[in-house]
Amino acid sequence: MSFLGFASYYRKHLKDFAIHARSLYRICDQQTIFEMTQERIQEYEKIRYALTNAPLLLMPDWKLPFKLYIDACGEGLGAALHQVQIVNDKPYEGPNFFYFQTNQTY
Repeated sequence: MSFLGFASYYRKHLKDFAIHARSLYRICDQQTIFEMTQERIQEYEKIRYALTNAPLLLMPDWKLPFKLYIDACGEGLGAALHQVQIVNDKPYEGPNFFYFQTNQTY
C-alpha cells in the first residue's frame, strides 16, 4: 500500500497510471486475498519504470499555445496538457482514471 501511496502522489505525471494501478488497488481490499500474480508484478514494474523515467516537467510559457490530448478505452481514460514549443511539445499534467465496475456497465 505504501508503494501505491507514493506512486499516486505522482499519478498525474505518469502515463496510464490508473490502468496499471487498478489490479494493485484491488488487493488492498480487505475481502481480497493478497496474491502477487504475474499480472500484478508486471503492473508494478510498469509503474516503477514510469516513476524512474517520467518526462521532465517545465514551467509553462503563457505566450505559447497549449494542446490537450485525450484518450479513452473500455477500462479507463486519460488526458495530458502539452505546450507547443519550437522543437516539440512539452508535457505538463493530465488526469488518469480507471472505471469502477459500476461505471463499466454504462
